[in-house]
Amino acid sequence: MEPIYHIVKGVLVSLLRLLFRWTFIGLEKIPSHGPAIIAPNHISNLDPLCIAYMVVRAGRRPRFLAKASLWRTWYLRIILGGANQIPVERGTGRHEPLSRAEEALRRGEVVVLYPEATITTRPDLMPMQGKTGIARLALATGVAVYPVAQWGPQWYIAKYHRSSFRPWRRFMFKVGDPLTFPDLEGTQEDHDVRREVTERVMAEVERLVREVQKIHPDGTAIPELKERA
Repeated sequence: MEPIYHIVKGVLVSLLRLLFRWTFIGLEKIPSHGPAIIAPNHISNLDPLCIAYMVVRAGRRPRFLAKASLWRTWYLRIILGGANQIPVERGTGRHEPLSRAEEALRRGEVVVLYPEATITTRPDLMPMQGKTGIARLALATGVAVYPVAQWGPQWYIAKYHRSSFRPWRRFMFKVGDPLTFPDLEGTQEDHDVRREVTERVMAEVERLVREVQKIHPDGTAIPELKERA
């Protein structure tokens, strides 16, 4: 039943609904049941809460792959552990997190995986080159990847840019058409194939981001860069 997840969900959904203005485009593309892989761009430390809210609005329960360092903070350890999120130790090359994600997909769950694996460092906040974990997961399971563009959260809890806490900013999300790779299924051990699939996913994510920027009130505007010591 994961009671901690339901408690946190109740609190955060109410808070997020009050703090920001939300626009969701293509939310109906996320299936109402069965497995799905969500592949968003990454622009802020606030992203996981925003994407979680998006998935909840679609009527689903998100299962995140998240950096293991988050578990070192006691309250996040309680929340993330209690909600059975999946920790990932960066740079170790361990396949255990992806194996857990595969199990979740085979149970019919929605798994969220940031293809870039970290917040983008590009000055314009456009997506970087993706890691091939997203391809390995899709090819091993045959589950569709849903590319997602988000724009707006970059003004809050930014990593490389100054935050601008203006209330009621518009957060905009666009879900793309599902990407499947039936001709390549089962070839997840082939690095070249994984790279090809990853680049196809990232190309679609970037295309969606540019589409969202065209209709977002802030356009392509981003916060100022932080000064580096």
